[in-house]
Amino acid sequence: MTDLEIKIPKDPEKMDQLMKDKIGLGKSFDVGVREFIILGKKVHIYYVNGLCDSQFIIEVFAVLTQLNEKERRSLHVAQTIENHLAHQSVDQVEKISDVIDQVLSGLIAIVIENDERALIVDVRSYPGRQPQEPDTEKVVRGSRDGYVENIIVNTALTRRRIRDGRLCFEMTKVGKRSKTDIAIAYIDGIADPDLVEIIKQELDSIDIDGIPMADKTIEEFIVKQGYNPYPIVRYTERADIGAVHLLEGHVLLFVDTSPSVIIMPATFFHHMQHAEEYRQSPAVGTFVRWIRFIGVWASLFLLPFWLLVALEPSLLPKALEFIGPNKTTNIPLVLQIFIADIGIEFLRIAAIHTPTPLSTAMGLIAAVLIGQIAIDVGLFVPEVILYVAIAGIGTFATPSYEVSIANKLFRLFLLAAVSLFKVPGFMIGTTIIIIFLARMRALNTPYLWPLLPFDPKAFAQVFVRRTVPGSRLRPSIVHPEDPYRQPSGK
Repeated sequence: MTDLEIKIPKDPEKMDQLMKDKIGLGKSFDVGVREFIILGKKVHIYYVNGLCDSQFIIEVFAVLTQLNEKERRSLHVAQTIENHLAHQSVDQVEKISDVIDQVLSGLIAIVIENDERALIVDVRSYPGRQPQEPDTEKVVRGSRDGYVENIIVNTALTRRRIRDGRLCFEMTKVGKRSKTDIAIAYIDGIADPDLVEIIKQELDSIDIDGIPMADKTIEEFIVKQGYNPYPIVRYTERADIGAVHLLEGHVLLFVDTSPSVIIMPATFFHHMQHAEEYRQSPAVGTFVRWIRFIGVWASLFLLPFWLLVALEPSLLPKALEFIGPNKTTNIPLVLQIFIADIGIEFLRIAAIHTPTPLSTAMGLIAAVLIGQIAIDVGLFVPEVILYVAIAGIGTFATPSYEVSIANKLFRLFLLAAVSLFKVPGFMIGTTIIIIFLARMRALNTPYLWPLLPFDPKAFAQVFVRRTVPGSRLRPSIVHPEDPYRQPSGK
């Protein structure tokens, strides 16, 4: 049995020594202890500055010091202290490891002389920002609150939208050193119990010192993505999106310190959805969805197809002969496309690292200097800039950031195939992409469902945004225990 597994010593002075050895009490400036004599017993209170609400701690101290005036000395000091702690969350622990974990999580531990138990009081107040609309999932109309880096706030935002007693948030910790809090969220009676159990087992099997990259690290352990560029789980920073998927039968993972919530399972078409479609009328939502699908298609296939017809003009009918380049340069077309496409990627990366006040100036530089001057000096033909820009807009129109980057990688693969083998390269490359996606499975869920395997009703819902009263069934792909969203659907 290790030092951390033994019981709390009856002498608080020995507990002080253990805290000095294990968490740097007296060495780390943010780890502190406050010592009292309460009803003739030594009482030590351990805390971490910055993770606790100081006002709550002061109130606890005030209550304890007043006991000397109001209560007589008793053999049951611990019980007396616990009864006078006016707080909604007071627990008892018996192991030193539990005390250390709770203190480092932002709770305070009250150790009392001659008692082998410690009282744990939840006075956490994590530093962080207030809920606000996420930049990557903005809507014209709709809620403006989004998930933040505080797991307690995130679960509260979800609970506010689903006031169902069967909504469960099962807490666990991952990381030997980081001990990061992770909540498994699902609705009991809707979510597939087998899926919930699989996720629990995967989390329990994670053996790592810490997960400072939070949700992305958890994803790589659970779905074992490897070097596959396409996302196998879906992320969202919107509380309404998380609530919708819970009601459909999905399982969510809330990881502390991350504003993104993991949705499982997720197919390719889950990544094509956006909240804006459901904040408009069904007709407008369907129109927006179609435009988005066209943009996604353009981001993947437009450039390779244009290169193909530019290299093989005979493929075009006479009415479309204007599509090819009207000028020639000393640089091959495929190399021009690669340079321009990678140049846009440079701009995207630069925009991420550029402070907001400077991003507008950077955009002007990109549009005026790089674009027009590159054409004037003969580096690019104008058509290359046009079609690369359209493909870039399609990339930005893709709702999922991860899918947009994956599509760009496969677009470069298609461009290389077309430049080498022309028509056979385009056909074989497209076939390889389709087969690759068709073979993918997200937690035993076909990635291209409802296209492969084909589900006519579900496939119709992918392209047409149905009204809420008309959506009576939950998606069958998540295997919900209760398949009906509305009683009238039975």
